[in-house]
Amino acid sequence: MTDETVETDEAEESGKKSGGKMPLLFGLVAAILLGGGGFFAVYSGMIGSSAPPDDLAKVEAERTVQAKLEEVSFVPIEQIIVSLPKQASARNLRFVGQLEVAPGQAEAVEQLMPRIVDVLNTYLRAVDVQDFEEPSQATRLRAQMLRRVQVVAGEGLVRDLLITEFVLS
Repeated sequence: MTDETVETDEAEESGKKSGGKMPLLFGLVAAILLGGGGFFAVYSGMIGSSAPPDDLAKVEAERTVQAKLEEVSFVPIEQIIVSLPKQASARNLRFVGQLEVAPGQAEAVEQLMPRIVDVLNTYLRAVDVQDFEEPSQATRLRAQMLRRVQVVAGEGLVRDLLITEFVLS
């Protein structure tokens, strides 16, 4: 064999190798695209869903909200005004809130409201003025007030304390 035939044979062999890989590459790309398209169609609800996904989400959200509304009652806490010391930047603290209670327990909590207001008033007067002025302390103050209300009300009556007004004036 001559040098020319050796070069031609090598070129043919290298062409066969790359020609064999090209259909495999196209097949792999097509499989990935078809798989992704199928996943999207099922995930978005185009295939396999009896109702559009937006309708299913809305129905489920309405059921959840309705169930939560049936399980809760709110009892208002009368306004509490606390005079602050002279060195404070504000003169008064005005607090108004709501107590979240289990259904059927609202009347029992309302009967305890004088004690609840007393414990909140006493606590708010004892808190350092800088804690009122620091926004990051609001969560701690709320947790402390809730714990005191739960101790006064008894086990399981009060679920949460919602602060509707907390104004320094």
